[in-house]
Amino acid sequence: MKIQLSDHFTYPRLLRFVFPSIVMMIFTSIYGVVDGLFVSNYVGKTPFAAVNLIMPFLMIMGAVGFMFGTGGSAVVSQALGEGKPDKAKQYFSMMVYVVIGGGLILTLLGLVFLRPIAAAFGATGDMLDNCIIYGRIILCTLTAFMLQNVFQSFLVTAERPKLGLAVTVAAGVTNMLLDFVFIAVFHWGIVGAASATAASQLIGGLIPLVYFLRPNTSRLQLVKTSLNTRISGKTCINGSSELMTNVSMSLVNILYNFQLMRYVGEDGVAAYGVIMYVSFIFVAIFIGYSIGSAPVIGYHYGAGNHAELKGLFRKSLCLIALWNVLLAVLAILTSQPLARIFVGYDSGLTALTRRGLCLYSLSFLLTGFNIFGSAFFTALGNGVVSAIISFLRTLLFQIAAVLILPLLLGLDGIWLSIAAAEILALVVTIIFFVKKGSYYHYV
Repeated sequence: MKIQLSDHFTYPRLLRFVFPSIVMMIFTSIYGVVDGLFVSNYVGKTPFAAVNLIMPFLMIMGAVGFMFGTGGSAVVSQALGEGKPDKAKQYFSMMVYVVIGGGLILTLLGLVFLRPIAAAFGATGDMLDNCIIYGRIILCTLTAFMLQNVFQSFLVTAERPKLGLAVTVAAGVTNMLLDFVFIAVFHWGIVGAASATAASQLIGGLIPLVYFLRPNTSRLQLVKTSLNTRISGKTCINGSSELMTNVSMSLVNILYNFQLMRYVGEDGVAAYGVIMYVSFIFVAIFIGYSIGSAPVIGYHYGAGNHAELKGLFRKSLCLIALWNVLLAVLAILTSQPLARIFVGYDSGLTALTRRGLCLYSLSFLLTGFNIFGSAFFTALGNGVVSAIISFLRTLLFQIAAVLILPLLLGLDGIWLSIAAAEILALVVTIIFFVKKGSYYHYV
């Protein structure tokens, strides 16, 4: 039975609706992990470190897609809830066209400034060369990557989450198969890794674009539209938290790499890369849930269904609390085998990675609440509160922690910085939940 945004959501119905989005994000993370596995085990430690060093810059470039996807889906879903389907299609179309234009501009800028940026990150010699090779190939498909990020949200709003999952699976399988062919069979090294990723981004971005360009039975379709500065501004403000999250995470990753290079050198960057790959998979559950539930929250808020909104809020907190505990325990229990899978060829690096992952995993006890809190206010159209939570969580608190804790705890302080930042962010999230509850009628 098809689930619609206007339905009453019990636990089973809510889980069925968000399940494709969760699996989609997990699968996206997994094929990124496979990419890292092939580079680390077939190409070498230096290229693996190079990929992790330049990746934050590439993620910053693609973060605009997340902003328009999450911020735009809230605007569009609220328009649907208010009974304005034609306006919803026009807003949706405008956002997609803006992302395409912005992607082409960012691609040109990225290609021009890639080398000086990689050098500024601390890359030299072979590591710098690997950063440039990988970055140039990925930048060529940046627009498709941004569209992929946009459509992850809008396919849910269009009530086609299963199509979003199918596209993600197709992109992921392509990436993994080409990783094997290009790296393990053809021995193309880092060129093969980048080419495999670029091919998957083309599939992830272009297939949904073709779907929405053609007549379809979903709630959304690409139509003729014009630039609406008011809606564009609202979308940017509303999605600024997701943009801030991605940009901040990338900036913080750069700072982590600087600190690790200072304390343990290249091994630290490689170990942090493994931890990030594992973290992407675990955090993907919360991101996927937030993407899947946001259109439902936005729809019922737009329709004035306060009782349904209260139920969605309570159910979401209960599910996230359960997942927080399960993921933290799972990460700690699997830290040793995960470290061996990635860097088992180096016993010292394996031990470093295992300890770092165990300490980092403590953050999973809290992460879900903060990710959902930011996404929840985005879905309600309050981009300011969402951005504040995101800014403090992913940038200010983490920068303070990663600069201060190593002075007190040494290397362990770097691994524990994320947990400290999540604790502080949770306090802020709870304050906003309490203060805004009566205004938005979710308590």
